[in-house]
Amino acid sequence: MVRPPHHPPSLRNSSVPEHTSPARGPITRVLVCIPTYNERENLPRAVAGVREHAPDADVLILDDNSPDGTGAVADELAAADARVHVLHRAGKEGLGRAYLAGFAWGLERGYDALVEMDADGSHQAKHLPALLSAAEHADAVIGSRYVRGGKVVNWPLSRKVLSVGGNVYTRVLLGMPVSDATAGYRVYRASALHAIDLDSVASEGYCFQVDLTRRAVRAGLAVREVPITFLEREIGDSKMNQDVASESLKRITRWGLEHRAGQVRALTQREPRWHDL
Repeated sequence: MVRPPHHPPSLRNSSVPEHTSPARGPITRVLVCIPTYNERENLPRAVAGVREHAPDADVLILDDNSPDGTGAVADELAAADARVHVLHRAGKEGLGRAYLAGFAWGLERGYDALVEMDADGSHQAKHLPALLSAAEHADAVIGSRYVRGGKVVNWPLSRKVLSVGGNVYTRVLLGMPVSDATAGYRVYRASALHAIDLDSVASEGYCFQVDLTRRAVRAGLAVREVPITFLEREIGDSKMNQDVASESLKRITRWGLEHRAGQVRALTQREPRWHDL
């Protein structure tokens, strides 16, 4: 287990009351899931960072049959380090499908905590000890760009406006007390993943993160946000595109309308106060 820092960072509690959360035991086995598609240059640095900052954690590389040979690089890393594993997937199926495959792999093997981490360098491994320390007292931990102490480096203004606006829209529409619901650097306890019904998750792309966040909040899990510094990738191309953004907007809007409709139904089904007089 990664030893927590002597002075844990302040945490933002973004949860419904914690008494509804599953019982939390100690975290002794950690799996860091790293999905890849055309990340052959970035992957070795990402894995080396995990091994440096969380030496007791295992790594699972989830490669979607990258045409640039990332899968072969992953195999070389696994051959050189018993803590590195590779799951080769048939093709590009989206971020959500990759993480679900990684979660299933880890849960079958008895890991206590599973980490989502990008391969492109935007998620710095130096933040892992703080995220894992926070998970000792939470069910899910989000590495947040938008709580005090968090920040984004080297993003164009247009990308930051899109991200901040998307999070505000998500928070208002879904009524979630989370500042960075779209963030992809996370820790989930195994008990939390069991509680949110992964079998019914159909979202892909970046709205997958919002989907799991809303499920965790709805299940009454303790969700905490820890500030991180997010770095724009230096090598390769971002996977964000118009199709991904459109899918996210449509799904979040639908979830929000369902959430608000449920609130209206609950209000209309209440008995009038005078009825009990």
